[in-house]
Amino acid sequence: MTATLEDAPAAEQPAGEIPTFDVTLRVRRYSPENGEESTWDEFTVTAHGTDRVLDALHMIKWEKDGSLTFRRSCAHGVCGSDAMRINGRNRLACKTLLKDVNPDKPITVEPIKGLPVLKDLVVDMEPFFASYREIMPFLITHGNEPSRERIQSAEQRERFDDTTKCILCAACTSSCPVFWTDGQYFGPAAIVNAHRFIFDSRDDGATQRLEILNDKEGVWRCRTTFNCTEACPRGIEVTKAIAEVKQAMITRAF
Repeated sequence: MTATLEDAPAAEQPAGEIPTFDVTLRVRRYSPENGEESTWDEFTVTAHGTDRVLDALHMIKWEKDGSLTFRRSCAHGVCGSDAMRINGRNRLACKTLLKDVNPDKPITVEPIKGLPVLKDLVVDMEPFFASYREIMPFLITHGNEPSRERIQSAEQRERFDDTTKCILCAACTSSCPVFWTDGQYFGPAAIVNAHRFIFDSRDDGATQRLEILNDKEGVWRCRTTFNCTEACPRGIEVTKAIAEVKQAMITRAF
């Protein structure tokens, strides 16, 4: 029998070859058909340290348990569909390397919190998108349709550039303790997307959005715990953006 690279111990692999190792994922499972509480299943796969948690989940689904259910699409941190709790923190599975989450111990993988679980790692995103739609995430202008591009300076664009990076993954919102317990709170992502338009020099709907966010205790429910900022995979300063929206409300009120 001809020996293959996989047969060789890691220490004997050719120079430059990334060694493999066994890693265990402890996955929270839930199936509505069973009508039971969620359970934990453990799976061990062979992977590289530079593999991502998403790669390990694919190995499990393709090779061990095809019923494992999770969302993913682009696999490059752009679509935001694979947000989940990994070792107790909200992350994107496609951006989290196994070597960065202590693979020597079982890696826990759970659905994000605060949203109804549909199956395994998939949650119902409708409450999240309902809040997003409520803040009117589109340009509002008055008057006739312009005959040329609406000009904006680099400085004007810089004012809201950070909050244009949101990919609607819900990592920030589902990391917020207030969102977990208060059904009236819009959540950080909705406020971030309102910020993006409130401070856009081309938009005329800032007053309307501020009134919406002032209702139902809107932004005032934020307790500045910075969970949202820490959870954002795009590095948005979420807590700062919320504070700026609060300040805009106070300034316009007086």
